[in-house]
Amino acid sequence: MKRNLAYALLVMLISVASCSFTNKSFENDDKDKLLLDLITYVLEKGHYEPKNIDDDFSVSVFEDFIDVIDPTKRYFLEGDIKEFEQFKFQIDDQIKSTDISFFNLVYDRLIMRMEDAKGIYKEVLDTPFDYNEKESIDIDYEKLPFAATRKDLKERWRQQLKYATLGTYDSKVRKVSVETEMTENADGEMVEIEGAQKEMAEEASDTPMSPEEAELSSRESTKKTLDEFFDFVSDLERKDWFVQYINTIVDEFDPHTYYFPPEEKEKFDVGMSGKFEGIGARLQKKPQGAKIVDIISGGPVWRDGQLEVGDEIMKVGQDGEEPINIVGMRLDDAIKLIKGAKGTTVDLTVRKIDGSMEVVSLTRDVVELEESFAKSANIIKENHKFGLIDLPKFYVDFDDYTERNAATDVAKEVERLKEAGAEGLILDLRDNGGGSLKTVVEMAGLFIKDGPIVQVRSSGKGKDVYDDKDERIQWDGPLVILVNELSASASEILAAAMQDYKRGIVIGSEQTFGKGTVQNVIPLENIVRSNEHGDLGAIKLTTQKFYRINGGSTQLEGVKSDVVVPDRYSYIDLGERDQSNPLQWDKISPANYKPWNGYIDYDQTIANSKKRMANSAQIKLIEENAQWLKSKQDETTISLNYDAYKDDEENDKKKSEYFKTITDYDSKLTFESLKYEEALFTKDSVLREKRDRWHKNLAKDVYVEEAVNVLQDLKNNSMEHGKLAVKG
Repeated sequence: MKRNLAYALLVMLISVASCSFTNKSFENDDKDKLLLDLITYVLEKGHYEPKNIDDDFSVSVFEDFIDVIDPTKRYFLEGDIKEFEQFKFQIDDQIKSTDISFFNLVYDRLIMRMEDAKGIYKEVLDTPFDYNEKESIDIDYEKLPFAATRKDLKERWRQQLKYATLGTYDSKVRKVSVETEMTENADGEMVEIEGAQKEMAEEASDTPMSPEEAELSSRESTKKTLDEFFDFVSDLERKDWFVQYINTIVDEFDPHTYYFPPEEKEKFDVGMSGKFEGIGARLQKKPQGAKIVDIISGGPVWRDGQLEVGDEIMKVGQDGEEPINIVGMRLDDAIKLIKGAKGTTVDLTVRKIDGSMEVVSLTRDVVELEESFAKSANIIKENHKFGLIDLPKFYVDFDDYTERNAATDVAKEVERLKEAGAEGLILDLRDNGGGSLKTVVEMAGLFIKDGPIVQVRSSGKGKDVYDDKDERIQWDGPLVILVNELSASASEILAAAMQDYKRGIVIGSEQTFGKGTVQNVIPLENIVRSNEHGDLGAIKLTTQKFYRINGGSTQLEGVKSDVVVPDRYSYIDLGERDQSNPLQWDKISPANYKPWNGYIDYDQTIANSKKRMANSAQIKLIEENAQWLKSKQDETTISLNYDAYKDDEENDKKKSEYFKTITDYDSKLTFESLKYEEALFTKDSVLREKRDRWHKNLAKDVYVEEAVNVLQDLKNNSMEHGKLAVKG
């Protein structure tokens, strides 16, 4: 692959910048000002389509920052906003002069208003709610003005908290006699409780409450939730809020340019590589310590077997040293103490679920997030076998490409499926948000002889064509790509290339996400040679746009499926076109490529699939569900009267029960793990359970069923053509 031109240019810019920033005497050693200076410099010099930092830019930052930190308008008062507006047209000038007066004013006021809000919500929740009153709340907060007075603000809190408690109140106030297993229907007749209704009735009957008891309990529950929320907020430091301000500025350039503070950069790397060094447990902050909420299969905690979900870590020691109490500590700080290099020991003082105290010593190790990686299954239909590979993301270890990555893993799964006798292959890219560009180019090469995969253009420069130069074809059989509205970036490159080559048939949403841009992650420490402020984090910067080999960009338009099928997201605003400040669609000249000639009746196969989908009762039900979800999303006025709320809930419940039949679908397909995984199940019962659950869901998946039908059509058409050729 050709060297990333934009990145090379950016490195050149950075090397020049290093001198200028090194020689600059920092009159003010404030880290925030340094960050602002560095980030705006990189944005102006390295972004694919830099914005003019002018008055219009200033207004956008002003409005967006207020919206980011007070989206429901329950902290700031109208007078605060008027005071802030003195800076509305000055933020551009402040950015250029590294002045953070606007941020300081807003931050200081926010902290003051949040402190006041603690008193307001407690005042509100000290008073019972009257659910018989006929009133409603408008949850379209964008259209609401800011409250003029504290009295108005308290009324807003009252409505929002009443809305928050209403569902809890409803669940607590209902009484059902489980002994008779009967309930009253809409016509006043007694009918038997079945399925989910019966389970809900049993749950409700465990703690039957009077309306007065339910009202009090629901307020106490809401208060506990808010107490925990404000406890979390109190852990946030000034630097955390400043990151929000920086990212408001950065977001004006495009939705995928983003500043990572040091901790977030580490999380990003973990997400891309799918692995980290630690103990292999997910934690949640609780007043008593850090609660274990998930144990990662294969990690040190899982292997050791002494800890379980629900245990709370209270102290952390390093290999026999005096332990540090983490009760009340920020979760991020506690995690830093718990994580560590492979082979080191951590001593955890733990309160077990039964209340007993134990000290558990664990040896840290590399933990792989199994759900991040490619997995495969055999699909059995009658006496035929097909293969499915699920790819959650295009993962890679940026520090070492020879380590586990999406391209090499998919290649292994393809080989295993071939050995198992697969007659066709489904590559499932649904919900795959993308990842490494290099891995997608290599992966596409598994399915074609050679040729271009994607075109990339840098700002003001010519295009680069990224080719597959390996003439080997690992899989030359029938291929289907599954996509949806959340398939983005690298997923779109692969789907588009297979579509342009007519190598595979794309089944899924009308169009994919529409992210046609390339980002590079630039550590800010590379820009300054001397830095007294420690790790400055990194910026993920949009440096290029990519284009299909046919010349069209996938930006905004995404990839249009060959066979369009609806899903629950069909009418929800999810795509790039629904994001803030997206780059626009355009096109360039096509690359030189030749379509695949291995399929016969390619277009007829697509036509057959469309016909089947148009006549599918399951697809019609999914379409109806998608339209209903959209209608519910568009409802912004909610009744706070319990009787009206209950009626709405009953209607929604009936509709929801109706749509639950979607999950009752049975494709009659059988799914099996490959032999290498079957061997792992003897040591890993959790992995077996995960795969069983996955297979069960796949058997209900009409999209997978149709993908198998398409594979059969492609295979049969090719076979029929072969017979005709022999006769001729």
